[in-house]
Amino acid sequence: MTDTIRRHSIATEAYIITDAQERAEAEARNGLLQYDTACKIIFDAIEKGAQWKLRPSALLSLHREALQGISHHAGNYRPASVEIQGSKHKPVEAHLVPELIEELCDYINAHWNEKTAIHLASYAMWRLNWIHPFSDGNGRTSRMISYVVLCVKLGLMLPGRNTIPDQIVDNRRPYFEALEQADQDSNSDVYDLSKMEALMETMLAVQLASVMESATGKPYL
Repeated sequence: MTDTIRRHSIATEAYIITDAQERAEAEARNGLLQYDTACKIIFDAIEKGAQWKLRPSALLSLHREALQGISHHAGNYRPASVEIQGSKHKPVEAHLVPELIEELCDYINAHWNEKTAIHLASYAMWRLNWIHPFSDGNGRTSRMISYVVLCVKLGLMLPGRNTIPDQIVDNRRPYFEALEQADQDSNSDVYDLSKMEALMETMLAVQLASVMESATGKPYL
């Protein structure tokens, strides 16, 4: 069985910062900027209401925040092929990326009213990872766009200190396993998001439980 403890992109990356420690520090700073950008997208979308649509520009802006000052490819699709270490899935060739990102957005927009927030957020998380549109930062961008979709669909900025993206970073294995499950049959246009949806449900409950814990002063779950 494929090792799902670690999935990591292997690509020719044009790093501006070559020192690993300095790059890690920059990634941490950029993570805060990316979250701020996600919040702006969420508030803007809630204000627009039914007029809002998910666009590729939102994904690119979130990726730009994550990689700015770190990579020359920040905010741009990868120029070449990429592999995922620790996974059997082979991402699509680079020339197919723009069209598939358009299709990702089209799916979210077309199913906005009939599908649940958990399903749409799970689909965004998995599908962006499946396409793997960037040389680096795919996971960070997928987690944030998934969170954006979840909040916008629910019509609020979700409360709670232990956010879903933070929970994934703290324990990546269930997230990797959910991606692997959905990847298995995806080439035949059949995919199983049950594990990802279950994971999203659990993490949402944990995030919301932190609000109750703050309010009551005692563990809620």
